[in-house]
Amino acid sequence: MTRPTLAQPSEVNKYGATAQVVSSRGVPLRSPRGLGGSLRSRLGFPFLILFLLLLTACGDSFAPTQTIGPIDSPTVRSQPNTTPSIRAVGHFREFSLPDSNSGMMRPAIDHAGRIWFGEMGHNVLTVFDPHTQKFRQVTPPRGRSGIMGVEAASDDTIWFAEQYANYIGHFFPATGQFQTYPLPWLTIPDPGQSGKTLTLPSAPNDLALDKHGNVWFTELNASALARLDTHSGLIQQYPLSATKSTQMLNPYGITIDPQGNVWFTEASMNHIGRLDPTTGQVSYYTMQGSSTPLMEIAADTHGIIWATSFSSGLLLSFNPNTGIFTPYYAPSTGGIYGIVITPTDQVWVTITAENVIAHLDAAANRFIDYAIPSSSSLPLGVVVGTNNSFWFTEAGANKIGMLQPSADR
Repeated sequence: MTRPTLAQPSEVNKYGATAQVVSSRGVPLRSPRGLGGSLRSRLGFPFLILFLLLLTACGDSFAPTQTIGPIDSPTVRSQPNTTPSIRAVGHFREFSLPDSNSGMMRPAIDHAGRIWFGEMGHNVLTVFDPHTQKFRQVTPPRGRSGIMGVEAASDDTIWFAEQYANYIGHFFPATGQFQTYPLPWLTIPDPGQSGKTLTLPSAPNDLALDKHGNVWFTELNASALARLDTHSGLIQQYPLSATKSTQMLNPYGITIDPQGNVWFTEASMNHIGRLDPTTGQVSYYTMQGSSTPLMEIAADTHGIIWATSFSSGLLLSFNPNTGIFTPYYAPSTGGIYGIVITPTDQVWVTITAENVIAHLDAAANRFIDYAIPSSSSLPLGVVVGTNNSFWFTEAGANKIGMLQPSADR
């Protein structure tokens, strides 16, 4: 099902981001610093994402609603068309972080093979060098423990979304400097108190770089997509809703296909969205009969779109040329989070409830699972490394993991 809308940006939604350059150097790991209660209450959804992952790791899932609130009684949902799975043997290595409660999310990998990720529990951007097996930590300027999406650019500088401090950050490893691009703060009606208003960050979440080096990102609270022109510093916003309200859409994952189209998910909705960056037109595609909200998203070299879901173990494939959806349900009562596609179009995911890294063998219609040695490791993001390796974050075990799979059988 396709539903096109127009999201042509106006001058109101076009703003220059004053770049701020800050020097920073590596600092020792330290204990997590708590956030104030008022900030937590205004940023409820991002914290619930992590809680939701913990629930899915325990074999639970949730029924989607327009606004995600406190989760009291998760409901296990089964799928009648489960895709079979087999277990395979691979070579794992795991590297423990120096401190607990890291709050790590999605990783990125640079051309030197270094793994970058945010530690929300310690308000730092962290890099792990597999060659030296050492971690280095840098503190972002005015950080509020909100680093979510991280991407390595072609020049091995690092872009990241600081969700709570409300900016897009750019880190230069060679000099130790940060450059920040602040985002607008929102004043919207408070749904809990009539006549009151809330001041919220735009809440940037996931990032994708296009072939021109521009940074595209989702904004959870602003219900918008945005593009940062890295040459001019201009940020252009593409609203997905005419009404400003608290977390009605939750634009979450984002990717760019080989033709330059921007694809995204909304954590409160069950459709996939596409933005044409030339015209600003947004089209939505919904698989009939599914009410499952989608999270992470990726495009393969043929332009096929893949998306994961927290609930029902759903991995969804969409062919824009034919309009056909193909669902694959992992044999799990929990969800799938991370997804990565190799240069040869192999699709790999993290299945949090089963504690596995899995390869979808679409030709054989099966998942090939590789069990992570650490129990309840809560695997989240995954990236492709060198020598047929995959690196992933283990939020439950406070580790960085590496898998070299055996030849799939």
